[in-house]
Parts: sequence; structure tokens; C-alpha cells
Amino acid sequence: MLIDSHCHLDAPEFDGDRDAVIARARAAGVMAQVIPAVAASGWPKLSALCASHEGLHPAYGLHPMFLAEHRDEHVDALRALLTTERAVAVGECGLDFHVPGLDEARQRCFFEAQLRIAREFDLPVIVHARKAVDAVISALRDIGGLRGVVHSFSGSEQQAEQLWKLGFCLGIGGPVTYDRAQRLRRIVATMPIEFLLLETDAPDQPDAFHRGERNEPSRLTVVRDCVAELRGMSLDALADATSRNAALLFTLPDFD
Repeated sequence: MLIDSHCHLDAPEFDGDRDAVIARARAAGVMAQVIPAVAASGWPKLSALCASHEGLHPAYGLHPMFLAEHRDEHVDALRALLTTERAVAVGECGLDFHVPGLDEARQRCFFEAQLRIAREFDLPVIVHARKAVDAVISALRDIGGLRGVVHSFSGSEQQAEQLWKLGFCLGIGGPVTYDRAQRLRRIVATMPIEFLLLETDAPDQPDAFHRGERNEPSRLTVVRDCVAELRGMSLDALADATSRNAALLFTLPDFD
């Protein structure tokens, strides 16, 4: 049994065959998916999707790459939504210093506001950190009292250790399957198993065997196989450990 800890199944890329995508995931043993929002405009669609399918779990947040869509009032709207909707996390939120033109100060404002909301509601956070891991770590320390995952981790060994000390998991997906990702593969091979989550980030970040294609959650098995080989673990043991980690972090039902 596998849990995809980060999958944008509500994305328009899946509008034409979403049910088939979910069926392929279940056939591959991916029995649950955490689906993080990216903008307030997508919250209603995400809520309806997760309500209509077992095993789909919503997280609500404001993604830094969609900064142009965010409004100050969306922070209060997020807080109000979390009082009425069952969510497993706040996110996807974070910082992106890679994409040109994204105002850094405004990113920080939305990110820190969402961290405070997560602490207020005692929810984990799903964090995007691209070329911004140090800044993310600093914000997590400053706010304090948080738990969560830095998804698609791409930082250094030292940054990984700092996140573990803060109680944060690392989300590992398609990038680990590429031979050139030597630093990431070293981290994954030796990191404490209790901080390891598997993800696809579908429809993005396909594995090395499906490069250039639309990614989908059934391919979490490719990530599992790669990580198990790197760690010298059986497929079942790796799946059990990472699924337990996800279930504990996101308080998912039916994963005792």
C-alpha cells in the first residue's frame, strides 16, 4: 500500500481522464493521495473532487508561483475555509526564488501568514522551496511550533539535517530516479527513514523512464522502486515505512 504525499490531481491536465487516472493508481497500490491547492480559485474544485472519491485528501493553501492570483483577503478566506472544511494540511505554500518576477517580500508575507494559520489549526504544512531552502528553514524557525514536509526536496545534506531537527519530512519523487541527481540520491540512501515521504507531484516531475510525459500517481511505484534500491530495502518495507510516515503526518484514516 502506497500513499502519494503530493499530487495535483485537480489540475486541468487530468480533466479528460481523471477517473481512469485514479483507477490506475489504485491498481498500482496507491491507495491514498494528498492533493494540495495552489490558489484560492481552485479550492472549491479541490473540495468537490476529494469529497467524491475515497482516498483523496485535500490541503488548502496559496502557492508562491501563483503569486499574481493571490489577494490579501485570501489569507482570511483560508482561515475561514479551515473552520468548515476537513483538510489534512495547509499548502501548497512556500518560497520560489527561481522563477523571475516573483516579488520576494510578498512571497514571504503569504508564506509566513500560512505558517501561522497552520500553527493555529495544528495542521502540518506542505512547503515548496525552490532555490529558497535556507529562507524556508529560517521562516520555520521564526514561526515555530510547526511540522510538515518540504516537497520535492532539492537542497543539501546540511539543509536536510536542519529540516529533520525541526521535525520536517522530505518529499521525494521523480527527480531521484535520474542518475545525475547524485546529491539527492545520497541523501535519500542514508536519511532517517522516519522523515521520508514518497510523492509524484503529478502532473509534473515525471520519472526518468517517462521524461517529457504527463506524470500520474500510478508511477509512484517507480519512485518506490528507486528509493528501495538506493536504501537496500525490500519494496514492501519501503512502502510500509513511507506510508506510515504520511499517515502519521497528515492524520489519514484507515492507516493504522
